[in-house]
Amino acid sequence: MQERSEEQVIGRLFGLENDGLAAQRAELTGERFLSLIQDPDNGLGYVFQHGLDETEGAEETGGAEVRDRYSASDDDLQIEEEDSVGDQAE
Repeated sequence: MQERSEEQVIGRLFGLENDGLAAQRAELTGERFLSLIQDPDNGLGYVFQHGLDETEGAEETGGAEVRDRYSASDDDLQIEEEDSVGDQAE
């Protein structure tokens, strides 16, 4: 399988989330969200931080980023890790 660019991964994650496939989603401050999504095509799990996507994936929203990646087949194995993910909205 061909490796995806960061932009392709972000687009894919927006699509999966818009299709209701996010396992968990938390609203952060400033209309930002943190979502846990497993891609059924490659089995990888992602922690995805992004702003509100009112275009349903038609346009990229600024500041979207993949915070962590992990293999769903290896329990608790993180492929990439970032330190902070933002403040959660109350």
